[in-house]
Amino acid sequence: MRETRTTEFKEKITNTFLKTVSAFSNYDGGEILFGIDDNGNIKGLSDVKQACLDIENKINDSITPQPDYTLELQNNERTVKLTVKSGHQKPYLYKSKAYKRNDTATIEVDTLELSRLVLEGKNISFEELPCKEQELTFDTLCQNLKKYIQIDTFNQDTLKTLNLYNNTTGYNNAAGILADKNSFPGIDIVRFGENISVIHKRATFDHRSILAVYEKASEVFKDYYQHEEIQGTDRIKVEKIPEAAFREAIANALIHRTWDVESQIKVSMFHDRIEIISPGGLPSGITEDEYLSGKLSVLRNRNLANVFYRLGFVEIFGTGITRIKQLYEESLNQPDFEVSENTIMIVLPVFEKNQNLTEDERKIYKLLSRTILKSISEIAPYTPFGKSKTTQLLKEMCKKGVVKIEGRGRGTKYVIK
Repeated sequence: MRETRTTEFKEKITNTFLKTVSAFSNYDGGEILFGIDDNGNIKGLSDVKQACLDIENKINDSITPQPDYTLELQNNERTVKLTVKSGHQKPYLYKSKAYKRNDTATIEVDTLELSRLVLEGKNISFEELPCKEQELTFDTLCQNLKKYIQIDTFNQDTLKTLNLYNNTTGYNNAAGILADKNSFPGIDIVRFGENISVIHKRATFDHRSILAVYEKASEVFKDYYQHEEIQGTDRIKVEKIPEAAFREAIANALIHRTWDVESQIKVSMFHDRIEIISPGGLPSGITEDEYLSGKLSVLRNRNLANVFYRLGFVEIFGTGITRIKQLYEESLNQPDFEVSENTIMIVLPVFEKNQNLTEDERKIYKLLSRTILKSISEIAPYTPFGKSKTTQLLKEMCKKGVVKIEGRGRGTKYVIK
């Protein structure tokens, strides 16, 4: 038994646990186990009933507003478990300060995080706040609405319908983000060469409608990951990476990111993959497993998501990750998703058609896909097989047309076709 982000041990009852009560109430809830030392060893409390009273009194006297919690005796009534639920009246303060969990530590939130908790407690998102700029135009939004859903007229009533404007507060931040010119960050794209020291192209799209940013990013994508081949009398479009997957990833990054930080979405393009990093981790109320499986969707920016949904750019019910995975069902290389406290990264690899490789052959393939040329002596140390089996696997992959041999003798190299 060990401490985690949602579990803390306290051998004795001191006021320090109140910071963690604040943290659990402000975020995802958790448990504090009293009578257990930092290593998870049961030490026990001398009087558990009095301990419960002390815990209850300290919480009621020190945490505002009143958090939702329960107390339970455990281990033959030698320890006490305090269960704290995530609250709805955020922020929950201890000595006028709000706290959060950082791995197994409890720390005070910064000013930005505190403002987010205040908004969450009022059930208001950043995109719903009045925009600082009220002199806005929406030609890009108008053109997209006419193109994709054939609206006849575009006026202030249209903006009201999209929850971008009201008569009392004017345009909100969602309207500002969709406006033709604004002060919001966008996307920074870098196309790398053989390594990160070689930059072939850099393009930054910001301070404009995210609909324009979305299309500009797609144009750069097409330059590097699409081409045409002439087959007979036909011109066939070839995609190294599925365009639908890239568009889905960019759309999700734009509508799910946190917009209250001055940070651009980072798109790094390599010969074998694209990495898309968006600011802001998962919104409150959803776990990493729920996000990756598509079982639950929590919209951080409802109004932006609604516009992208109406235009047909995304499915509003959180199927983006599932759709990306489906587009790679027949590929040897699968997309990767990494979630941290402050970012979400989606990695889209170059699509490689599955050639019915065995599990062992897939391991060799994954290794080869990270480099250009490799010899047996270079490959074997990084596989779970011996040199002999690695050689046999490569020969089988050559027969299947997945790998080809270059050079002879000691200079023999293996490369993905």
